[in-house]
Amino acid sequence: MAQRDGFTSTFGVLVATLGSAVGLGNIWKFPYLTGTNGGAGFLLVYLLATLLVGLPVMIAEIMLGRTARANAVSSFEILSPRQPFWKSIGYMGLVAAVLILAFYTEVAGWVFAYVVKSLTGALGHTDPVAAKATFGALVSSPAQALLWQWLVLALTGGIIMLGVSKGIEAAAKKLMPLLFLLLIALCVRSLTLPGAAEGLRFLFAPDFTKINTGVLLTALGLAFFKLSIGMGTMLTYGSYFRPEQNIPTTAARVMLADLSVSLLAGMAIFPAVFAFGFEPAAGPSLVFMTIPAVFDSMPGGSIFMTLFFVLTAVASLGAILSILEVPVAMMTERWSWSRRKATLATLAVIALLGAPASLSQSLTQHWTLFGLNAFDLFDYLSSNVLLPLGGILICLFVGWHYGLPRLRAGLSNDGALDNGKLVGALFVLLRYISPLLIVIVMFKAIGAF
Repeated sequence: MAQRDGFTSTFGVLVATLGSAVGLGNIWKFPYLTGTNGGAGFLLVYLLATLLVGLPVMIAEIMLGRTARANAVSSFEILSPRQPFWKSIGYMGLVAAVLILAFYTEVAGWVFAYVVKSLTGALGHTDPVAAKATFGALVSSPAQALLWQWLVLALTGGIIMLGVSKGIEAAAKKLMPLLFLLLIALCVRSLTLPGAAEGLRFLFAPDFTKINTGVLLTALGLAFFKLSIGMGTMLTYGSYFRPEQNIPTTAARVMLADLSVSLLAGMAIFPAVFAFGFEPAAGPSLVFMTIPAVFDSMPGGSIFMTLFFVLTAVASLGAILSILEVPVAMMTERWSWSRRKATLATLAVIALLGAPASLSQSLTQHWTLFGLNAFDLFDYLSSNVLLPLGGILICLFVGWHYGLPRLRAGLSNDGALDNGKLVGALFVLLRYISPLLIVIVMFKAIGAF
């Protein structure tokens, strides 16, 4: 068997994993969900969900992947050969990954379209009505929606074909530092706008009356979505981790960096929302209306606007790459397909399934199930059902089947790291607290009690 590809350095591991976690979930999804769920109260619930559920599951996934050195399905066959039920976690992650890619690639397409619009001067306005019209014209055009989604698929497919170290890791090393720098610059500018203080109050002064079951479930789903857990991504990436990598430390750094990007995005967007009279509950279109307004109000804004959307597009690619790797790794390892063949097959499936999602504002807008169009349905099923359910099963696997001794060996690098107390606390979270919290929120959301 040919030697398996993997990450080549500690920094490469960090930025690649961070590239998976940091993307449109931070710059697109976090701000609009925060806006539609009441602001600071939602942020607080999200932080708790990340610490009590998201981070423990992320650490467990990475550890399982590194121990098995295999794809999301085969890992459970290797770790639990006598109980085939557990490999259903891998298959659930695969389904979630495909559903996420079906709508996520469309959002990335919007970002790429805005790169072109910023270059041509089509975004030079701060009027909310004009901004809404510009965005509406993009998403309601079937030709544009499909074209930009397919462009994203072609770009990410090309990088995936290069492999783990030369494709995923090499791209992340160059792009993640640039994204941080530009976000900080944008944040500084937004905070100097008249009326910025009101935006900061919305983001950081919680109104607890706005916290309900829907907010809890949404925050939990976002924690899973943003940290790329429950979909087989971190398990697959974990299989490429170096043997000496400190998994808990790496995961904590990724979580903190991911949170930092989200807060920077919120501090860049919400002051502008209130300064220019936008609606914080505008939904998925929020970032596409407010960011151009911020840049248009500053000297040389068109240049910075273009750079921002270029780097946001690149950030979206990092997350897409990590999710694409889940089915590609499975097909190359389980079916012995070439990386090229597996990538092309995956892209074809995503293009077919993603078409109804990309056309949800035009040709397929009347195709609904449970009152949701294809775009919203894929988002809901993945973020609020499959990812939390996958998280529950991972907790049960590690806490009740895999056991503390093997968890301690995996996270201490077979005794090389002195982190016994940390592993013990993590085990308690995974065995009792994390799955219980997920179950309570999910059952409450469906009206079971």
